[in-house]
Amino acid sequence: MQRNNLLVSAGYLSFFAALLHVSCIFGGPSWYRFFGAGEHMAQMAANGDLYPTISTLVIATVLTVWGLYALSGAGLIFKLPFIKTCLVVITAIYLVRGVTGLIVPFLTTNPLIHQNSMTFWMVSSTICCIYGIFYLLGTVRLWRQNS
Repeated sequence: MQRNNLLVSAGYLSFFAALLHVSCIFGGPSWYRFFGAGEHMAQMAANGDLYPTISTLVIATVLTVWGLYALSGAGLIFKLPFIKTCLVVITAIYLVRGVTGLIVPFLTTNPLIHQNSMTFWMVSSTICCIYGIFYLLGTVRLWRQNS
């Protein structure tokens, strides 16, 4: 079986995103602000509230699991359960988040959306689309190899 470099790259991209999230915990409020988590999240971190830490760790854990699924699909680590289904779901989540984030901020005045800057939405959504494309192309390659 040929190595699936697209899924390898997708996995490492997810690990990198997880690492950036964990870095925010150690970097504190200024890091939450820089990476676009919003002023409310930064203020909670500054006040010692556990919510930013817990939610950031949950996100980092999910991203790490997604990275493991990509590496599993690429054949670099042991086979995880429901590999194809999970890769399709991960791909869909990345792409939906990316495309939605590129469109919704322009269509709503909802304060929950606009607590983050347009720069945050455009940059983070583009990144999600790129990640999603790596997962998509890698998952398609996996399906073709196994059919």
